[in-house]
Amino acid sequence: MTRTDRLTAEAETVRSPGRWLALAVLVLAVLLVAVDATVLGLATPFLSEDLKPTGTQLLWIGDVYSFVIAGLLVSMGSLGDRIGRKKLLLVGATAFGAVSVLNAYATTPELMIVARALLGVAGATLMPSTLALIRNLFHDPRERSLAIGIWGAMASAGAAVGPVVGGFLLEHFWWGSVFLINLPVMVVLVVVGARFIPESRNPAPGPWDLPSVGLSLVGMIGVVYAIKELAAHGFRPDAAAAAVLGLNALVWFARRQLRLAAPLLDVRLFHHRGFSGAVLADLLTILGLSGLVFFLSQFLQLVQDRRPLEAGLAELPAAIGAVTAGLIAGAVARRFSVRAVVAGGLAAVGLALAVLTTLDRETGYPALGASLLVVGVGAGFAFTVTADVILSTVPKEQAGAASAVSETAYELGAALGIALLGSIVTGVYRGFPTPSGVPAEAKAAAHESLGGAVEASSALPPATGDALVTAAQDSFVHGLHLASGAGAAVLLAAAVAAWFLLKGQKLEEGVEHP
Repeated sequence: MTRTDRLTAEAETVRSPGRWLALAVLVLAVLLVAVDATVLGLATPFLSEDLKPTGTQLLWIGDVYSFVIAGLLVSMGSLGDRIGRKKLLLVGATAFGAVSVLNAYATTPELMIVARALLGVAGATLMPSTLALIRNLFHDPRERSLAIGIWGAMASAGAAVGPVVGGFLLEHFWWGSVFLINLPVMVVLVVVGARFIPESRNPAPGPWDLPSVGLSLVGMIGVVYAIKELAAHGFRPDAAAAAVLGLNALVWFARRQLRLAAPLLDVRLFHHRGFSGAVLADLLTILGLSGLVFFLSQFLQLVQDRRPLEAGLAELPAAIGAVTAGLIAGAVARRFSVRAVVAGGLAAVGLALAVLTTLDRETGYPALGASLLVVGVGAGFAFTVTADVILSTVPKEQAGAASAVSETAYELGAALGIALLGSIVTGVYRGFPTPSGVPAEAKAAAHESLGGAVEASSALPPATGDALVTAAQDSFVHGLHLASGAGAAVLLAAAVAAWFLLKGQKLEEGVEHP
């Protein structure tokens, strides 16, 4: 395609109502990833009962997806800029659906961990492609803000649909069925997307630097692994070695990008205070939230004894709040200011998490539901506006790499949150005193996970089994209190940082001409 043809095609994209149909297809990919992330938490008790993972293996099942996707997002975003974002999206969606089948039929904890890692490889192709394509589909900043709001709203809708659909499936089928719901979404995305999504790429991308790909992967996985192990077990030589290796790889990666004529990631983007502030806000927000999200489904099912479908419905207020806030976030940020909306949203989430430190087995749903609604509204405002800031501060030719930075912050925050806050819950839980009369084998199983305690209690005399479950639940809730408090502190710190870093930042107003 000549430059004139490309400019003509982009101009037609600006005018064509087909851009909204293309957006509808793009958000299916977001729905795909969001559903997958949420159903795992709901299926954890069933997965634990069937595969019998240790506590450490359970954490790996939860966070290895984020480890791998965080390590590959920048590379995949840059690859999409080079070979075509539509092409990468469709290939990634096909792979995501195929690997979902492997997740569904995993028979051991080790195989499940490998399957989740492969899903991370496929998932790394999806999210940067969707945001980058939105950046190139919508040249009117107000339309783009709305499109990003819809994109974020669908991610939140996936968080709602996942538990509800997953809860229904878990009550009627085995736990692996929750992964198979990816398949029909994938089919629609590939078939319709191939027809309606226009291709876009950087017209002069330069070569894809493989050494940079390796450095990014080694650096991100090394650092995240080290933090996870240090949080869970304290200082260990292997964790220290991973930290040194990871940090050196990231430093080498950054220096290499500054020397390359066509870098995998233009690290000079971080000189822009608004870009850096938005990325930092995303990372800290997800870090503060993810540990809680991972364990909330276990609290609802194994502590408050809710059925899977009921537990899924109980989490709906967060998604409803996020969807509503995401759709109006751009308009609100233009009416007031970017920093007021982002910092205010993060502060609201932090205060809601602080309220959750009062949860116990007898807590009524109104208090929990109201807190989750506030979490959703605050997160919906913050994430939508930061995504808009990140995309609007870079040339559209670099949209894939910039989107990948945004998603890397999200996934890195998720991995760190599960590693750090999850380790708090796990560490506190494992220390609970076992009631007298519990056999050694049952005691060991109970201290591995709350699901293990519930299962072990079924083989004990009623009085002993009830005492074991009560002690395990109390310890789990105490760990959840500490994790919620830590998350609240992180979110309030993020709100303060956003207030200063996003000072003077505005969303674009004028129409961008391709």
